[in-house]
Amino acid sequence: MKKQLILAEKPSVARDIARVLKVNKNQKGYFESEDKIVTWALGHLVTLSTPEEYNKQYAKWNMDDLPIMPNKMKFTVIKNSRAQFNTVKELLNRKDISEVVIATDAGREGELVARLILLMSGYKGNLKRLWISSVTDKAIKEGFANLKDGSKYYNLYLSALARSEADWLVGINGSRALTLKYNARLSCGRVQTPTLNIIKMREDEITNFNPKKYFNINVSTKTMNFSYIDDKNSMSISSEEKADSIVESVKGKKLKITKAEEKIKKKYPKELYDLTNLQRDANVRFGFSAKETLNIMQDLYERHKVLTYPRTDSKYLTDDIVPTIPERLRAMSTGKYRPYANQILKTKIKGSKNFVDNKRVSDHHAIIPTEQTLRIDELSDKELKIYDLVAKRFLSHLLNPYEYKEVKIYATCEGHNFIAKGKIDIDLGYKLLDNYEEEIDENQRLYDLKEGSEVEVSSVKKSSKLTSPPSYFNEGSLLLAMENPAKYASNISSKKATTLRETGGIGTVATRGDIIEKLYSSDLVENNDGRLKTTGKGRQLLELVPEKLKSPELTADWELKLKKIESGQLKDQTFLTEIREFSKENVTEIKNSKYEFKHENVTTTKCPDCGKLMLRVNRKDRELLVCQDAECGYKKTISILTNIRCPNCHKKLKFLKDNDTYICETCGYRESKGSMDKKFKENKNKMSKTDVKKYLQKQSGNEAINNTLADALKGLNLGDK
Repeated sequence: MKKQLILAEKPSVARDIARVLKVNKNQKGYFESEDKIVTWALGHLVTLSTPEEYNKQYAKWNMDDLPIMPNKMKFTVIKNSRAQFNTVKELLNRKDISEVVIATDAGREGELVARLILLMSGYKGNLKRLWISSVTDKAIKEGFANLKDGSKYYNLYLSALARSEADWLVGINGSRALTLKYNARLSCGRVQTPTLNIIKMREDEITNFNPKKYFNINVSTKTMNFSYIDDKNSMSISSEEKADSIVESVKGKKLKITKAEEKIKKKYPKELYDLTNLQRDANVRFGFSAKETLNIMQDLYERHKVLTYPRTDSKYLTDDIVPTIPERLRAMSTGKYRPYANQILKTKIKGSKNFVDNKRVSDHHAIIPTEQTLRIDELSDKELKIYDLVAKRFLSHLLNPYEYKEVKIYATCEGHNFIAKGKIDIDLGYKLLDNYEEEIDENQRLYDLKEGSEVEVSSVKKSSKLTSPPSYFNEGSLLLAMENPAKYASNISSKKATTLRETGGIGTVATRGDIIEKLYSSDLVENNDGRLKTTGKGRQLLELVPEKLKSPELTADWELKLKKIESGQLKDQTFLTEIREFSKENVTEIKNSKYEFKHENVTTTKCPDCGKLMLRVNRKDRELLVCQDAECGYKKTISILTNIRCPNCHKKLKFLKDNDTYICETCGYRESKGSMDKKFKENKNKMSKTDVKKYLQKQSGNEAINNTLADALKGLNLGDK
């Protein structure tokens, strides 16, 4: 009997597909039934070959060998994954295989994962494509009932391959040239370098910012507070002399009411989450890194199956998702979500233009809950935090908008204008979801004052303020800047600015977290209490790299051409010919540079291997000593930022490895490792607050709490672990 071979990206997804399709016979590296085989990659099994795999002489870096330009790019099976690759290759070449279903992640990189395995295995048979946005049982069944023709996605593969080869050609040659020229570990890339430049530009804005003083005037009456406004409705006064004059003229006088306005307004929730905005909010609210949020999302998608595909740049749903909303609501109807889900289920659910728009959905719709039953007790604290963000945003679009009456009362006094503002809630709508948008409350009690009436001024207050510089980037705001980088490109044309917007900026939703992590690991950026700053090495690198590599315009050009390859409007080799020329130009410019690189973080500690002075490097969660010689590679961790909180100020403690001591850099608290280990041992058998919380969540709903355990909990000493 002929069989269908299904290739998933990860073992966990393969297991789910096999279970749903009843492919039950478990073999080494695959599942099998009478008519199907389900196997898997381990992420990428095949990658582009390294320079030394083309020619052994490239193993030793030499400037004379650059640029390295293979006539035809080669591929290599990843060493640690060779056993699974051999299993998949053997399956692909079995004579009873009639067709292959690509069931890797539905996107550019997922397509590349599968196609390179097929290429290296020599498979040339029939191809189908599974294209789904969640891995619930229902989605898998529907996806296999509606398999796509594999040829439809061939250009997507060519686009992904061209991107991969282009990054290799530019990154390998540029990084080797920089490292050899300056004998320092330096790397560059068409996403990494402009991202570094964006951070540097923000730093320059802050450094060069010149604060300006301005004044506000607040007038109090017995019933309300009024603020001074000028003819352009601005509350700011640049001249202190003018401000003082207004204060003196208004003191002890009466305000005359000139107009009272009332408007009924509606406020709608923010758009549904794409990955970038979810990463931003998780960073701002919980301090999660972009990479950490993506990893948590992957577990919620693959393991728990309660959220849809994470690597999406869409904030809207398509029409066909609307009929599935009731089932999604029933699946999440537990704990604090139950009353809202039940309330919505009693109404007729419609797809509002605020969250449903076919034209604004790319490969995948926005991140929303799936039809899989939510089991809160199975989620970790971090998983619950991410799920909660997505769940509330989803529910908010199905509840009423926030409706309120906006009231403005205008007044004059001695020729000066004043305003009192407030709002009166009519229907809290989605804000009932514990006001998670954290809006500023402007409410004050507004009395019914008729036009022409007068109120006495009881006090006048002048306040002075300074204009504020822009904030340093944190990971969340940097992600948004990477998504919309046009303003960080000098003299960019409107066409290219539009291209940057349409192509999603620099990097992709799936890779931006990795790029930020690479900036840390390359010692180009430091994270100081959430604020991102370039290191001396990072600032110098921006002086060394060719100008084109620093601008987001390069990515705009690339992404536009990759989109054209995907749609069949441009040949991939035409694009790669341009990239080869570009890479040659970069290497020539680096070779001819007269710039001198100097380490700014040199210590007095000598490297034990080569004797050269070592560099002190701050990574996101640790400090290291690293040998300055690029060929040596010696490094030593000297301190680690732990998750243990200071008992005085509750900041995270740093662990000094050389003297086995925990210290708090905020308040100076110190404690030895031996003392801390003793506390851990004493608390080992205590139930933590997190454990109790999970237990109580598990008991939420209609289940009764076990009275024996409840009684035991009453007197329990809750020691934080």
